Amino acid sequence: MNGNDTKRLSRLTSILLQLQSKRMVTATMLAEKYKVSTRTIYRDVKALEQAGVPVLTEDGKGYYLMDGYRIAPVAFTESEANALITAQKLVAGNSDNSFIEELTKAMDKVKAVLRHKTIANSELLAERMAISTTYPKDFTTKFLPALQSAIINFSLTNIDYQKENENSSTLRTVEPFAVLNTQNNWLLLAWCRLRKDFRFFRIDRMRRIDVLDEKFQPHKLTLEEFFKQAK
Repeated sequence: MNGNDTKRLSRLTSILLQLQSKRMVTATMLAEKYKVSTRTIYRDVKALEQAGVPVLTEDGKGYYLMDGYRIAPVAFTESEANALITAQKLVAGNSDNSFIEELTKAMDKVKAVLRHKTIANSELLAERMAISTTYPKDFTTKFLPALQSAIINFSLTNIDYQKENENSSTLRTVEPFAVLNTQNNWLLLAWCRLRKDFRFFRIDRMRRIDVLDEKFQPHKLTLEEFFKQAK
């Protein structure tokens, strides 16, 4: 196999991963990413189809994989594995316990596809890393994964929210929009139906949340646009 063949094989593998990780990709997007012509991408997609990969085309939109198709797990390089271990260490100092639990389960699945030597090296690296945090020990939350799910599924959510410097709380029905981490606090940005406006809610003040089956209409606004308007 010559250099051009090796380069193309690498590109074909990468295109397949792009197809698996995104709902839709275009030939133009792929051509720009791999710095080749769109004609080359057309040939690459044809090669994948001939190899048995179920690549479907939607006219005017792009390529996508047949629902349910998955390729075998890819092997991580040592640097990629080390980056994941570092990310896990950083998140281990997070203030949301349920988020840490979910990441730990995800990392266990990742480690299941690592080579034995890579696992051993990653475990050694984990033992030799320490991340300091400024979170007080009693400062913890447990609702981050549920709120993240509400954001991506546009699920209306009820929040039992403790008022600042008070023992009383208020029930808010909100449309979750984004989560932010700032000054050691996790914040939920949501459209509050009581105030009829966007509001920030500290997740550590949430006594209870209920993610409802009822859906809300997605806001035609990006987080970047929200901050620009808020200035």
